[in-house]
Amino acid sequence: QVQLVESGGGLVQAGGSLRLSCAASGSISNIVAMGWYRQAPGNEREPVASISRSGRTNYSDSVKGRFTISRDNAKNTMYLQMNSLKPEDTAVYYCNAKYYSGSGLFDYWGQGTQVTVSS
Repeated sequence: QVQLVESGGGLVQAGGSLRLSCAASGSISNIVAMGWYRQAPGNEREPVASISRSGRTNYSDSVKGRFTISRDNAKNTMYLQMNSLKPEDTAVYYCNAKYYSGSGLFDYWGQGTQVTVSS
């Protein structure tokens, strides 16, 4: 009922920047929050940043001050601006949407986009 399409991943040097995009389609009105997660080899998928329906944002301590989450409601698109990238940021980044079904929340996921930061 919700489709998420990600773009913007790639290879950058340490200190560089990337902007990830996630375009949502379908039952947009039922999305109550969106965010970004990442997963490095051997690690669990971890939350990076989120933005609620009201616009409240939250960041993990490891990216606070370097990453900024935002959205363009006219385009139904969420962004993650990543600055001052570090090799430790290397991971597959996933777009997430929390969808209210009437009985609870359901998670939708994008396919993931690879971010690689070289030293």
